[in-house]
Amino acid sequence: MIEPRLVSAPPQRRTGVSFADMAARRAERLVNLVLCLLSTRQFLTAERIRDAVPGYEAADGSKATDEAFKRMFERDKAELRDLGVPLETGRTSSFDSEDGYRIRRGDYELPSIEFDAAEATAVGLAARLWQSATLGEPARQALIKLRAAGTEIRAADAPGAVPQLDASDPSLPALLDAARTATAVSFDYLKSGAAAPERRTLEPWGVLSWRRRWYVAGHDRDRGEARSFRLSRIVGAVATLDGPGAFERPEVDLLRLVAGRAPDAGRLARVAVRGAGAGELRRIANAVEGQRGNGADDGDVLSISFTDTSWLARTVASAGAAARVLEPPDLVDAVVDRLRAVAGRP
Repeated sequence: MIEPRLVSAPPQRRTGVSFADMAARRAERLVNLVLCLLSTRQFLTAERIRDAVPGYEAADGSKATDEAFKRMFERDKAELRDLGVPLETGRTSSFDSEDGYRIRRGDYELPSIEFDAAEATAVGLAARLWQSATLGEPARQALIKLRAAGTEIRAADAPGAVPQLDASDPSLPALLDAARTATAVSFDYLKSGAAAPERRTLEPWGVLSWRRRWYVAGHDRDRGEARSFRLSRIVGAVATLDGPGAFERPEVDLLRLVAGRAPDAGRLARVAVRGAGAGELRRIANAVEGQRGNGADDGDVLSISFTDTSWLARTVASAGAAARVLEPPDLVDAVVDRLRAVAGRP
């Protein structure tokens, strides 16, 4: 067997050594020791380790040098074990006269990261969500590390892999962060049918998507009870109050809180679609009113129930030339205004 030999720069003669230098040398020696013991399946005796690992003083035949090495090696072994490194003691064969040391790679390395189908889909879904939020770059880096470790993640663009999520609500990142850090928030909220928004103060327990729309649920300080708010109805910026850790989240079913709220009076829109760019509108449609032909360029007229004009206008506008609102008139105006804003026209 060829023993691993780690290479380091030759020691330089110094008149004095600082504490920082000593700590750096010790850390380097410990790293070299771990690498040496990981690279062999046999047990290496202390003397063989002394020869292989830089940082230990070579034997010169003097008793003082040997005793100094033994004390240093004992301290290093104790520190590795305190750090949780699985240092194993034993002998390679019955002919060995003294114990040796090694580190089993399987005991030292982290286990492989494995996700079941649902978990892998959730990671892919999170990647799609953060593509349009402030955590896009950290999410991308996390996916790169997971894939580098051999973890299979369902691609966001794979057919049927994950549902479509609209993460364009400006208040989404701020409310996600507030719920994570238990920070109270305030915002202007425009209720359905109201002429002007009202200021609301909320202790957010969580943010969730239900029926393709985002909601924040928590304790409404103004009304003294649990409430949920649709993010598309939040007007302007979300302000933080009190700082992190301002409240404790109770054990509550957020989905039941959102789904059990009083329903709004729904409206019906008719949207003409054609081509492949209106997939999201087709998914949320209640019915296809009339198919006008069988050609590739022929389209359909969709009936879509809605309560939030801004949300549906955003969805229609994102389909571009593949969708055109037929009615109601206020939805037509909302889509036109959004497209003009994107194009930079008055």
